Amino acid sequence: MLDGQRFSFTERTNNIGQISIMPYLPLTLTNERRTVEVMALLDTGASVNVLPYNVGVELGAVWEAQSVSIPLSGNLARSESRGLVLSAIVAQFSPVLLAFAWTQSRDVPVILGHMNFFLEFNVCFYRHELAFEIRPRENQTGITL
Repeated sequence: MLDGQRFSFTERTNNIGQISIMPYLPLTLTNERRTVEVMALLDTGASVNVLPYNVGVELGAVWEAQSVSIPLSGNLARSESRGLVLSAIVAQFSPVLLAFAWTQSRDVPVILGHMNFFLEFNVCFYRHELAFEIRPRENQTGITL
Protein backbone atom coordinates (compact mmCIF):
# COMPACT_ATOMS: atom_id res chain seq x y z
CA MET A 1 0.00 0.00 0.00
CA LEU A 2 1.35 3.42 -0.95
CA ASP A 3 1.67 5.98 1.80
CA GLY A 4 -0.17 9.24 1.46
CA GLN A 5 1.16 12.73 1.92
CA ARG A 6 -0.53 15.37 4.00
CA PHE A 7 -0.81 19.04 3.00
CA SER A 8 -2.10 22.14 4.76
CA PHE A 9 -4.87 24.32 3.38
CA THR A 10 -3.60 27.57 1.87
CA GLU A 11 -4.75 31.06 2.76
CA ARG A 12 -5.48 33.22 -0.29
CA THR A 13 -6.66 36.81 -0.67
CA ASN A 14 -8.77 37.65 -3.73
CA ASN A 15 -8.67 40.89 -5.72
CA ILE A 16 -11.21 42.58 -3.42
CA GLY A 17 -9.35 41.66 -0.24
CA GLN A 18 -11.44 38.70 0.93
CA ILE A 19 -9.45 35.94 2.62
CA SER A 20 -10.24 32.26 2.11
CA ILE A 21 -8.54 29.07 3.23
CA MET A 22 -8.72 26.40 0.54
CA PRO A 23 -7.12 23.06 -0.39
CA TYR A 24 -4.39 24.04 -2.86
CA LEU A 25 -1.94 21.35 -3.94
CA PRO A 26 1.58 22.03 -5.28
CA LEU A 27 1.83 20.33 -8.66
CA THR A 28 4.49 20.09 -11.35
CA LEU A 29 3.08 20.03 -14.89
CA THR A 30 5.10 19.02 -17.94
CA ASN A 31 4.36 19.34 -21.66
CA GLU A 32 7.13 17.90 -23.81
CA ARG A 33 10.25 19.57 -22.35
CA ARG A 34 8.64 22.50 -20.57
CA THR A 35 7.78 22.32 -16.88
CA VAL A 36 5.75 24.65 -14.67
CA GLU A 37 5.11 24.49 -10.94
CA VAL A 38 1.61 25.57 -9.95
CA MET A 39 -0.74 25.59 -6.99
CA ALA A 40 -3.90 23.72 -7.99
CA LEU A 41 -7.27 23.94 -6.25
CA LEU A 42 -8.79 20.57 -5.30
CA ASP A 43 -12.45 20.91 -6.25
CA THR A 44 -14.72 17.96 -5.51
CA GLY A 45 -17.53 19.79 -7.31
CA ALA A 46 -15.60 20.15 -10.57
CA SER A 47 -16.32 17.57 -13.25
CA VAL A 48 -13.04 18.18 -15.08
CA ASN A 49 -9.53 19.50 -14.49
CA VAL A 50 -9.19 23.10 -15.69
CA LEU A 51 -6.04 24.84 -16.91
CA PRO A 52 -5.94 28.64 -17.37
CA TYR A 53 -4.80 29.92 -20.74
CA ASN A 54 -1.53 31.51 -19.55
CA VAL A 55 -0.31 28.27 -17.91
CA GLY A 56 -0.89 26.32 -21.14
CA VAL A 57 1.06 28.93 -23.10
CA GLU A 58 3.89 28.83 -20.54
CA LEU A 59 4.02 25.05 -21.12
CA GLY A 60 4.41 25.64 -24.87
CA ALA A 61 0.93 24.46 -25.86
CA VAL A 62 -0.51 25.94 -29.06
CA TRP A 63 -4.22 26.79 -28.85
CA GLU A 64 -4.86 26.20 -32.56
CA ALA A 65 -3.23 22.75 -32.39
CA GLN A 66 -5.77 21.47 -29.85
CA SER A 67 -8.77 20.12 -31.75
CA VAL A 68 -10.95 18.67 -28.97
CA SER A 69 -13.47 21.20 -27.67
CA ILE A 70 -14.64 20.72 -24.08
CA PRO A 71 -17.79 22.51 -22.90
CA LEU A 72 -17.52 24.02 -19.43
CA SER A 73 -20.31 25.04 -17.07
CA GLY A 74 -20.77 27.43 -14.18
CA ASN A 75 -18.56 30.52 -14.13
CA LEU A 76 -16.60 29.23 -17.13
CA ALA A 77 -19.59 28.42 -19.35
CA ARG A 78 -18.83 31.36 -21.67
CA SER A 79 -15.13 30.51 -22.01
CA GLU A 80 -14.01 28.31 -24.87
CA SER A 81 -11.83 25.40 -23.81
CA ARG A 82 -9.88 22.66 -25.52
CA GLY A 83 -8.50 19.33 -24.33
CA LEU A 84 -4.86 19.17 -23.28
CA VAL A 85 -3.13 16.17 -21.69
CA LEU A 86 -0.12 16.88 -19.46
CA SER A 87 2.22 14.89 -17.28
CA ALA A 88 1.83 15.80 -13.62
CA ILE A 89 3.88 15.08 -10.53
CA VAL A 90 2.31 15.30 -7.09
CA ALA A 91 4.74 15.16 -4.17
CA GLN A 92 6.98 12.09 -4.28
CA PHE A 93 4.51 10.01 -6.29
CA SER A 94 5.08 8.66 -9.80
CA PRO A 95 4.07 10.95 -12.70
CA VAL A 96 0.52 10.60 -14.02
CA LEU A 97 -1.23 11.88 -17.12
CA LEU A 98 -3.92 14.44 -16.37
CA ALA A 99 -6.46 15.61 -18.93
CA PHE A 100 -7.32 19.31 -18.71
CA ALA A 101 -9.96 21.57 -20.16
CA TRP A 102 -7.55 24.33 -21.26
CA THR A 103 -9.67 27.45 -21.08
CA GLN A 104 -9.11 30.84 -22.67
CA SER A 105 -9.87 32.36 -19.27
CA ARG A 106 -6.92 33.77 -17.38
CA ASP A 107 -8.96 34.50 -14.24
CA VAL A 108 -9.24 30.93 -13.00
CA PRO A 109 -6.86 28.83 -10.92
CA VAL A 110 -5.62 25.44 -12.02
CA ILE A 111 -8.51 23.24 -10.88
CA LEU A 112 -8.29 19.52 -10.17
CA GLY A 113 -11.64 17.75 -10.61
CA HIS A 114 -13.19 14.33 -11.00
CA MET A 115 -12.03 13.77 -14.59
CA ASN A 116 -9.34 12.74 -14.04
CA PHE A 117 -7.50 13.85 -10.88
CA PHE A 118 -9.90 12.13 -8.49
CA LEU A 119 -9.66 8.98 -10.62
CA GLU A 120 -5.87 8.90 -10.08
CA PHE A 121 -5.73 9.95 -6.42
CA ASN A 122 -7.72 9.38 -3.28
CA VAL A 123 -8.10 12.51 -1.20
CA CYS A 124 -9.17 12.78 2.40
CA PHE A 125 -10.09 16.21 3.74
CA TYR A 126 -9.60 17.14 7.39
CA ARG A 127 -11.29 20.53 7.25
CA HIS A 128 -11.33 21.06 11.02
CA GLU A 129 -7.53 20.56 10.94
CA LEU A 130 -7.15 22.66 7.77
CA ALA A 131 -5.39 19.75 6.08
CA PHE A 132 -5.88 17.09 3.41
CA GLU A 133 -4.12 13.89 2.44
CA ILE A 134 -3.35 12.65 -1.07
CA ARG A 135 -2.80 8.98 -1.86
CA PRO A 136 -2.37 7.53 -5.37
CA ARG A 137 -4.79 4.79 -6.30
CA GLU A 138 -3.34 1.42 -5.36
CA ASN A 139 -3.05 0.01 -8.88
CA GLN A 140 -1.40 3.16 -10.24
CA THR A 141 1.79 2.21 -11.95
CA GLY A 142 2.88 5.66 -13.05
CA ILE A 143 4.24 6.47 -16.47
CA THR A 144 7.72 6.36 -17.84
CA LEU A 145 8.90 9.60 -19.36
